[in-house]
Amino acid sequence: MSSFPEGFLWGASTAPHQVEGGNVNADLWRSEWAPGSPFREPSGDACDHYHRYPEDIATLAELGLNAYRFGVEWARIEPEEGYFSRAALDHYRRMVATCLERGVTPVVTYYHFSSPRWFASAGGWDGPGAVDRFARYAERVTEHIGDLVPWVCTINEPNLISLMVHTRFAPAASREDGLGLPEHLRLPEGAPVPPPVAWPSPNIEIMAKAHRKAAEAVKAGPGDSAVGWTLALLDLQAAEGGEQRCAAARQATLLDWLDVSRDDDFVGVQTYTRERIGPDGLLPVPDGVPTTQTGWEVYPPALAHSVRLAAERAGVPVLVTENGMATDDDEARIAYTRAALEGLAECVADGVDVRGYLHWTLLDNFEWTSGYAMTFGLIAVDRTTFARTVKPSARWLGEVARAGGPF
Repeated sequence: MSSFPEGFLWGASTAPHQVEGGNVNADLWRSEWAPGSPFREPSGDACDHYHRYPEDIATLAELGLNAYRFGVEWARIEPEEGYFSRAALDHYRRMVATCLERGVTPVVTYYHFSSPRWFASAGGWDGPGAVDRFARYAERVTEHIGDLVPWVCTINEPNLISLMVHTRFAPAASREDGLGLPEHLRLPEGAPVPPPVAWPSPNIEIMAKAHRKAAEAVKAGPGDSAVGWTLALLDLQAAEGGEQRCAAARQATLLDWLDVSRDDDFVGVQTYTRERIGPDGLLPVPDGVPTTQTGWEVYPPALAHSVRLAAERAGVPVLVTENGMATDDDEARIAYTRAALEGLAECVADGVDVRGYLHWTLLDNFEWTSGYAMTFGLIAVDRTTFARTVKPSARWLGEVARAGGPF
């Protein structure tokens, strides 16, 4: 018997800037090439998914997966303020249509960290008019593809910068480079400050307003999309003496943001690991404990913990929009995912309304400041030829999806 309900979404996720390539109008592209850039290397052609998406969606479907979360790129759609590219919008409509033709449910993210250069230069999310600019963009995208899209994620991980500010949590490879945010996470002393990048604002009021106005634009149609946003739900645990500090961090970085989701159709849960908080902040991973390429503890129970927290706090259905691990050991990826899914199945058995599991990520891709060093993908990508190689973990997950469990 299936461990998951009928219609459960089994799939994988990507982000446009990380896989498409050639996103030259984006703030991140400019920052990647700037002197003193915090990025290990530029994104360049990435995985050329912009042109190879039919192949990638076909592979996903052939594996047995029935859902694909991908993003539409704001910097392509509105490369100059007020100018919307019909060609770019048509491209994303074709992507959605390709999913549907393959029997794959499209889950579309409107904003996944990359922004038009003009938006970043105008102050990004903290700039005047940011909320209205994003809502205008969401309205235009919905007008063009909304009739075909059943699931919309407005903003990816709007709480990420808040999480980093309050806990200093980040991949090990980027904890010292500041991600281009010298005001919140200082760059190494004397390092040049790169051009502005419009990372989400740590101000929850700004991001909540942007999400709400965008959600209203999506709900105005066409179509009848379920709308939510995705949150970085780090499994924060208190160590001895850190109870008060942990509670405060949970409130500011997780609970307050989950409260915003109470008015949504679902909440996207994105969890990879846990972090323990002591009286002075985050504690290091204990000696001898397995870690991923990102320096995070291998801790599969984090997913179930975050799903239960999200369901209880937000009171809406949960869609797991990201979960996975950066590793070059594919057997370790399978073991991690199996354990995470076992915990997720227990959530479902206990009555938690979980609508799907979307693995991060479909393709080995550009992992922000870490460049191409981190391999989260179910499918390997040759950095020169773009040739795809399906990993055993992808075939394993497809078999689980076909059977609906067990693992």
